[in-house]
Amino acid sequence: MDDNHLGDFLRTRRAGLQPEDVGMASYGARRVAGLRREEVAVLAGVNADYYTRLEQGRERRPSAQVVDALSRALRLDADARTHLYRLAGATPEDRPSVHTAERVSPALRQLMDGYANTPAFVMNRTLDLLAVNALADALYAPFEPADNLARMAFLDPAGRTFYADWDRAAQATVANLREATGFDPDSPRLRELVRTLTEHSADFTRLWNAHTVRGKTRDAKHFLHPDVGALTLNYQAFDVREAPGQQLVIYHADPGSPSAQSLDLLGSIHATRRQPDPRFHR
Repeated sequence: MDDNHLGDFLRTRRAGLQPEDVGMASYGARRVAGLRREEVAVLAGVNADYYTRLEQGRERRPSAQVVDALSRALRLDADARTHLYRLAGATPEDRPSVHTAERVSPALRQLMDGYANTPAFVMNRTLDLLAVNALADALYAPFEPADNLARMAFLDPAGRTFYADWDRAAQATVANLREATGFDPDSPRLRELVRTLTEHSADFTRLWNAHTVRGKTRDAKHFLHPDVGALTLNYQAFDVREAPGQQLVIYHADPGSPSAQSLDLLGSIHATRRQPDPRFHR
């Protein structure tokens, strides 16, 4: 992983904007993709040389006012704006707890197990699966092991068929993982994971270099499970207040839908497989 996270993010987002996107006229031949540095500086109301130093990594701690101005200039959405603040060190309330706890509390595990008819799992910022309930275990059974959502999507052979819309799932996965760099860019686990993925997946490298940032909140996912076929599941993600960095993710199918019936069937199949063979318990 590179070390100029703030500069890389600014440069990539600048390259994704055209003058007409920000209401500016375009003059002369353009030798760069997207906006020029000087144009971003004008939009943000900052000195052009100062903005250049930010991109080059010679300045790494802009004020909150500058970060806010750059967010507006680069037309950042809420997730990307928050990410920029973290990269700039301008969100001190996030700093005391950048390191994610890896242990899932017994109370949370008990809560997850109470969702008998829906998959539920806890993950950290680097998308490691820290705990799963029985139906989530059944959902991710095609993966060996079901350990990290990014590794599963890009490096496990099952990923390409399990995710019915793999391109969309891959983009969302990388955008979720990219958000982790804003919390703890020097995380050894994050560095190890990104290094492994970039070494073995050109698709991951391409998406990672796009610097798209997105938090996991809610969405619909389309799966193709080898045991029950197509599944369309909605999910909600909840921050775990007692363990900053952990998220509880709960999937559910629309009541009465074919996916709900398939989810019930998946639970039955999984429960049957986990029952001990009576031949060995006489």
